[in-house]
Amino acid sequence: MPSARKINVIIKNKQIIAQILLIITKLMLPVTLITASSVSIANSIKETTDFHNLINRFGAPHRFRMFDKYGNQQFNPVFDLGAWHGFLLPDNDKNLGSFTGPMLIAQEYSLFFAEKLEQLAIYDERGDKAFNFADAKRSLYSFPGGLVQQYQFPELSVSLTLEFASNRTAFITTELTSHATQPLDLRLNFSGSLIQQWDQQHKITDVVPGWSPKLTASLNGISVQFPKVSATWDILLSPQASYQIQRSIPTDTIINPEQQSYHSTAKVKLAAQQTTRITSTQSYFHSAQEKTKEQAFIAKVLTSPEHYQNANHQRWSGYLASISDNNKATSSKVSNEQQKLAIKSLETLIANWRSPAGSILHSGITPSVTARWFNGFWAWDSWKHASALADIAPELAKENILAMFDYQIGAQDKIRPQDSGMVIDAIFYNKDQARGGIGGNWNERNTKPPLASWAVWQVYQATKDKDFLAQLFPKLVSYHQWWYRNRDHNQNGLVEYGATTHRFHNNTSGELTFKVSYGSKNAIDNKTLDFSACQQSERLTYLCHSDQLYQQVLATGQYTELDIGAQHGAAWESGMDNAARFGFISPIQLAQYANSHYQGDIQRAQQDWQVKFFANHNQQGKLVGYSINQESVELNTYLAQEKHLLAKMANILNQPGVASQYQQQADKLSQRINQCFYDANTHFYYDRKITDKTTDSCQGELLSYRGKGPEGWSPLWANIADNDKAKRVIDTMLNQKEFNSHIPFGTAALTNPAYDANIYWRGRVWLDQFYFAIHALNNYGYHTQAQQVLDKFYRNAQGLTADQPIRENYNPETGEMQGATNFSWSAAHLLMLYQEFQQ
Repeated sequence: MPSARKINVIIKNKQIIAQILLIITKLMLPVTLITASSVSIANSIKETTDFHNLINRFGAPHRFRMFDKYGNQQFNPVFDLGAWHGFLLPDNDKNLGSFTGPMLIAQEYSLFFAEKLEQLAIYDERGDKAFNFADAKRSLYSFPGGLVQQYQFPELSVSLTLEFASNRTAFITTELTSHATQPLDLRLNFSGSLIQQWDQQHKITDVVPGWSPKLTASLNGISVQFPKVSATWDILLSPQASYQIQRSIPTDTIINPEQQSYHSTAKVKLAAQQTTRITSTQSYFHSAQEKTKEQAFIAKVLTSPEHYQNANHQRWSGYLASISDNNKATSSKVSNEQQKLAIKSLETLIANWRSPAGSILHSGITPSVTARWFNGFWAWDSWKHASALADIAPELAKENILAMFDYQIGAQDKIRPQDSGMVIDAIFYNKDQARGGIGGNWNERNTKPPLASWAVWQVYQATKDKDFLAQLFPKLVSYHQWWYRNRDHNQNGLVEYGATTHRFHNNTSGELTFKVSYGSKNAIDNKTLDFSACQQSERLTYLCHSDQLYQQVLATGQYTELDIGAQHGAAWESGMDNAARFGFISPIQLAQYANSHYQGDIQRAQQDWQVKFFANHNQQGKLVGYSINQESVELNTYLAQEKHLLAKMANILNQPGVASQYQQQADKLSQRINQCFYDANTHFYYDRKITDKTTDSCQGELLSYRGKGPEGWSPLWANIADNDKAKRVIDTMLNQKEFNSHIPFGTAALTNPAYDANIYWRGRVWLDQFYFAIHALNNYGYHTQAQQVLDKFYRNAQGLTADQPIRENYNPETGEMQGATNFSWSAAHLLMLYQEFQQ
């Protein structure tokens, strides 16, 4: 709960938040039976619209998959409290009286299982007439933490409010208020059916043969028992997965098994000028154990719904209070629009909150509940989400960090003990086959950039929880040390991104695997290449496993395509999946590069964009993974910052010797970053190409010919760049011909040879890199410019300040929304920008 001081600050200084808290206070009134003269929930909510429909949550799903061109489910359901099912508001007359959906997360995939699973219809038995919701004066909207439908007839008002009581149960409060002078004898009909269509071309039975959910009725509700499904890339359900509707009143029910539908009826006598409440719950369970455990709780919700409604409003009032109280700007400088965006960002994060289930042992924030592949936890996503929530929902922030460290590799690990200390890239409900699971999304091919200490430090600053710091400190140290043991090929103290030993990177003998294609047989015949370590998968395409052949293929060139699993792993490890600096460039762009640099010589141009891999071995000679042949400026910057933060933590934990050691290392590494990664000719920071020889000097060449990217301002974000270098970098950042485009700070400069406004990490604007850029400007005194660029982004990013969902990234030239909808790390950085910089 927020303190009285916090609430008073908001009421005084934040008009929109004050209105919200006023509404929340009125929503807490007992409403089991209220007279028409009392203030009802409906009337209380109508007093303000400032926080209604911040995200468009309307929709009528009629297929399991309602994908847009980016693979997102088209609609934006409300989820809360870590639940694995969510709901929409009806967007057409035929669905009025229902909260459409639900969307269920079938372990790893968000799918719509019904267009409407509980639709209310009301009839006056005395007058033999229907209260047709389409004829009523009505208001439908979302608010932080719930959905509302209100209908007004001359004789009757109907209000339906959906909120969440737990991480498995949502509840709907239906209030019927009489305006008649005589009692009303009402018949309530509840009905619903499951969706039969998988996508535009297929029925669910085409994808899951034998699909046959079983509906059963009880005195107070309906249960749906799902069949077991193990379609790794589409839908996953245990044979115990089920859905349950329970109501506070008895009903008579008829089930139609063929249509997978039901129809329930109840009778209610409503006295003149009075209000009665009916409560129903909708629960989704992954297992029978979850279902059994939840039943006593559901009974409490049905008998005391006001308690859970109050708890929900108090929780959200606390969130909103924390947003405002932690904002550093004064109320006179913060616009209504900016506050709404902050609340919209929080709604996005909370909707992506998933509670423990399957292999997920702690709560956390997924990247996006509406994006096809994003119902798991990723490492650096989690660090960002935790940082944003540290001041607002600190316990959830802690859980998000712990969820990833649950799977930190230990020295006794049966699969990869050589990676002891590493935090794996992504965890999901199901482990992968190597871990004895059936999942395909679980990923141990790489880790993610080392921002874990930053997240832990943000949580500590918000909570002063020394026990949490003590719990995480040795884990952070172990993770930090892993980088130097497994990703510093030449042991010179400057680290590279890389890839683990993995079936997609190497064979059982430890040889690198790759695929190579040639345009003509002459290109092969003219070269001294031995393809005996390869399988020909198609004409002139070979699947190979040979370190030596890989080096020969690079040296001889003339291939048309070269795909290396370890290259993808290394790029994923950076988080910048297909960035130019890792050798990714389109064939057309490569030809243009060849024309401008080598008179059209493609083979010479290829050499500038080739990447090599070094096999890393431990002291016993065992393969521990691979390093890409370039030391990374931002990876080493993250590690320098982490050393600094570990020093701070060690001091707090009364380890002064450890603190001194890490601070000395941080200072030394910061100095080397300025020495080794800055290019005096182009005045920017770049990765450095290396050989496998050991040296403490700045060896190799700077990869300036692969263009400028956001890694170049990472030393400014960490505040370790020399002042003169920082000024020149900022000149480039603010240059409209480089990074200061319609949406500033894209993932490749406009001058980058591989720039494309529509490619993931070669042009699109990502909010984490934008956030780091704003910090970079601010750290070096460019406060006015930082605010100007921030305002430019808010003004030009499509749908950001409207009711469209927050997106994964934005087109730097047009501001068009791109990528995943309801994207958490975008929301996290928007929330941090609001709290830290908004004026």
